[in-house]
Amino acid sequence: MRARGVRLPNDVQQVIRSLHPDLKRRVRAAVDLLRFNPETGKALKGELEGWRSLRAGSLRIVYREARKQIEVAAIGPRASIYFETARRLQRGTDD
Repeated sequence: MRARGVRLPNDVQQVIRSLHPDLKRRVRAAVDLLRFNPETGKALKGELEGWRSLRAGSLRIVYREARKQIEVAAIGPRASIYFETARRLQRGTDD
């Protein structure tokens, strides 16, 4: 299977840079896994239908496959990531 490109918006890149080194390694490994197998995460429902979620340590990566690349919408803790991502996508600020 071919590796896909990954699109990480600036705010997602900033989140990754701010992480503890152990979490940063886990997130990078999870993103690398998505490049080869985007169906690894679970499909989301409701307002986030069409998006998927993958666990990386205590964080979740919300992403979708778009035009032969992986588009990451957000990375954050499970407690708030789904609500915050849905709110952000409703406002149309997913870039």
